[in-house]
Amino acid sequence: MTKTVDPHNEPYSIELSAGEHWWCSCGLSRRQPFCDGTHEEENTGMKPVMVKVPKRQEVSLCGCRKSKEAPHCDGTHKML
Repeated sequence: MTKTVDPHNEPYSIELSAGEHWWCSCGLSRRQPFCDGTHEEENTGMKPVMVKVPKRQEVSLCGCRKSKEAPHCDGTHKML
C-alpha cells in the first residue's frame, strides 16, 4: 500500500519544542500528526518525514497528506 489516508482535512497547528519531530506521511498513525510506526505494521512502503525545529514555535503540519510542501501545510486542503 502506498496510498495515504487523509485523516484530517485541515492543518495541525501546534507548538513544537526545539529538535526533531517525525511527521506521519501515511496518515495511519494513532498519534497524528506524528509517526507511531504504523506504516511498518501495515507495510505501506512509506516513511515518516523529519520536521526540524530550531526553537520552540508554532507550525502548521499537513493533515490532508496532499501538500506539495509536506510536512508543512500549503493550503491544498482548501481545494479538496
